[in-house]
Amino acid sequence: MNGRAAAASAHASAAASPEAARWLLTGFFAGLGGAMAVWGARLPSVQEAARLDAGRLSLVLLAAAAGMVGGLQLGCRLAHRHGPSRLLVGPGAAFGLTLVLLAQCRTLTTLIAAAAVFGFAHGLLDVGINSAAVNCQAACGRPIMASLHAACSVGGVGGAALAAGTARVSHSVMFTAVGVLGALAAAAATPAIRLAAQLDDDPARSAAAGSAAGSRRRVSLLSALAAACLLSEGAALDWSAVHLSGLGATDAVAAAAYAVYSAAMAVGRLLGDGLTARYGAPAVVRTGAVVAAVGLGGSLVIGNVPAALGGWAALGLGLSVTVPSLITAAGRGGPRAVGTVTAVGYIGLAAGPGAIGLLASLTSLPVALALPAALAALVATASHRALASP
Repeated sequence: MNGRAAAASAHASAAASPEAARWLLTGFFAGLGGAMAVWGARLPSVQEAARLDAGRLSLVLLAAAAGMVGGLQLGCRLAHRHGPSRLLVGPGAAFGLTLVLLAQCRTLTTLIAAAAVFGFAHGLLDVGINSAAVNCQAACGRPIMASLHAACSVGGVGGAALAAGTARVSHSVMFTAVGVLGALAAAAATPAIRLAAQLDDDPARSAAAGSAAGSRRRVSLLSALAAACLLSEGAALDWSAVHLSGLGATDAVAAAAYAVYSAAMAVGRLLGDGLTARYGAPAVVRTGAVVAAVGLGGSLVIGNVPAALGGWAALGLGLSVTVPSLITAAGRGGPRAVGTVTAVGYIGLAAGPGAIGLLASLTSLPVALALPAALAALVATASHRALASP
């Protein structure tokens, strides 16, 4: 009986490990979203403290983006060689401590250097949590990726609310507090990382990933679709409020446009795992992309404030499950494929606002905003081929 009890206990412990790892990753996703929201929301204070004009601030943001691309590339190799769980604690703590470093910067040179390191740590951590999430999802035997990305969205909402509620507090104090808390939380998670490490070391899963490394063409298609989706997210971030202002909305209503988009995306991701389990990722992504294309495109044709709010909500809801599904599909090819899809996706995020602005200067903003709607239609057309199991 004792032997049977011990075996049953060991089996239960093994079964619980994926769920425990899932909660661990949920915390990392939420923390990443919260820290990035605090950084983004307090950028005007950073700009004022260092006396930067818009052009010099863009150099700081460009340094962060370049650092992130470098972190993603190195993270791909490290995760492939050592397992993605090794990229949770170290990069997570470094990400927090670099936010503390940014709190002390008062010159353009120091901000550029610190932002590059900040982006580099972000890239390493991004590869780690997404690749570990792919392994965890495979171990759980059901879709969980959308809910993990929802945690990032919820963390972002919380971080933005924290930044707004502490607007009178110095950004140096906020960055230091959030950064130290994040670094301590990452360090405290060290004992639990062994749960994720067990999933890294599963030989059956590693063999499956290796056999599915597949063609570069498929990874390129996944990357292109990720860039299309994140370009739309960049458009929502930088142009949704401007769009509503142009339609005559009040400042408060215009500012609510991105909140509507974000809330719809969070809801879609919370529901996404159940829908994916029932109908399959290709069908869910295709249907969502149609909703996004028709919703945003129709709102641009109607051209009033209520329709515009509905259009941004449709874009967020419709594309909510796409990026988690693309990362899941890339995970069949291992961490390098995950890193490639993530890196190209972030290029779309960075390039999106500029592309919309250029088109708007040549035509008009409503015409330029047809680009995200067109890209959503492209996702609807091409996603089934990209997401179908090889």
